[in-house]
Amino acid sequence: MTVYFIGAGPGDPELITVKAQRLIQKCPVILYAGSLVPEPVLAEARSDALIIDSAPLHLEQIIDVIQQADQKGNDVARVHSGDPSIYGATGEQMRRLDQLEIDYEVIPGVTATSASAAWLKCELTLPDISQTVIYTRYAGKTSMPEGESLSALAQHKATLAIHLGISRIHKIVEELIPHYGKDCPIAVCYKTGWEDEMKVVGTLENITAKVRAKKITRTALILVGGVINPKEFDESYLYNEDQANIFRPRGRVKN
Repeated sequence: MTVYFIGAGPGDPELITVKAQRLIQKCPVILYAGSLVPEPVLAEARSDALIIDSAPLHLEQIIDVIQQADQKGNDVARVHSGDPSIYGATGEQMRRLDQLEIDYEVIPGVTATSASAAWLKCELTLPDISQTVIYTRYAGKTSMPEGESLSALAQHKATLAIHLGISRIHKIVEELIPHYGKDCPIAVCYKTGWEDEMKVVGTLENITAKVRAKKITRTALILVGGVINPKEFDESYLYNEDQANIFRPRGRVKN
């Protein structure tokens, strides 16, 4: 028996890996985060599969379901949104399974950040604008470790992907403006990959008003940085015609 922590991607049923889909089709027990994973992602599950929405369950109830499956020798697909390694709340589940000596594997998924960047037609790392992406969240119920406050991270002026902070967009803007400036581009991507997805693009100066006008209060990713709708940037060294390298040796163009 194995528990598979599956990254189902941001919501689009087609943005799921082949391996993840195969395991959803195979497992007789499926535990999925109903508030974050749309049901179409589970459309190809077995007709006899036990499918449980974990949204109303606390941790011990989730582990109890897994233990019952273990006693019957049934594999479990534990389906999370995005990628399980980023704000997936999988660490405490895996710790419990280690204690119970229940086998598990982690299947990576498409992150909300990469899906949102694709939706915006945006490259998050551009020469001389940003070569670093910082994944973070705004401090709320979960406090931030020392040195990881938003204002501290903003000093790097890197591309920021801010999770779980849209309800405090005004506070986020206040902390970022001293480092990025009022004209810095910002995008808010609501429920990327879902049928009711919505995006709002603006600057740090006007984004709060735009977000409030759309009444977005949850389930949104915030992307900040000059890589969003850049006016100018240098071209990549990789494709410079005078700079052949080991990845693009001269004279190997195929028709």
